[in-house]
Amino acid sequence: MEVNKAEIMNNDDLRICFVGDSYVNGTCDPQYLGWTGRLAVAARRKGYNLTYYNLGVRRETSADIAKRWRQEVQARLPGTCTPFVVFALGANDTTFEHGQPRVAEATSVENVRTMLQTAKQHYAVVMIGPPPMADAEQNGRTRRLSSLFAEVAKSEEVPFLPVFDALVADDDWMREVTNGDGAHPGAAGYTRVAALVDAWPEWWFCSGGHSPPYTSR
Repeated sequence: MEVNKAEIMNNDDLRICFVGDSYVNGTCDPQYLGWTGRLAVAARRKGYNLTYYNLGVRRETSADIAKRWRQEVQARLPGTCTPFVVFALGANDTTFEHGQPRVAEATSVENVRTMLQTAKQHYAVVMIGPPPMADAEQNGRTRRLSSLFAEVAKSEEVPFLPVFDALVADDDWMREVTNGDGAHPGAAGYTRVAALVDAWPEWWFCSGGHSPPYTSR
């Protein structure tokens, strides 16, 4: 589904679902906004009449999300609204359990392909790549999976924003992840992700000259 950005501003029922894991949920953010909440605040400040749904669940893999996303999204995006869906997942797939990743790489790729193929038939869809943690070995797996997700998204003509390299080089993100639980940042790290998405040309709710994403700490 394609949406004309010029028509979004005056629409009175814009609804967006962020589908994913703990990073979508905003785990460890003391303000309980995460990057998704900050983007919603930024869109509202720009004048978009946006209804925002956070569908992030901690520890969920692509296999878990593939089982639930459609029913949850359908309940929140009726045919009368202008619907948007953001997928952001993958880090939990690369976590080792019992000596192997929780989800095999090829399975992760096919899970994402199926979700994107289905979602794009009904909604405007984008995907955000998985972020780094404090574990260098897992980061190698996550970076590779992000690149594979990018290839899938390109083949499905779904915009994809890789955030791994920007975040692994970001002092705020890596400091908060390292000093926290080893996986999740605090307010500064999530603010950084929101800024990356808000500056992305493919992001629907961007317009020049307006205030930046919510940055209060």
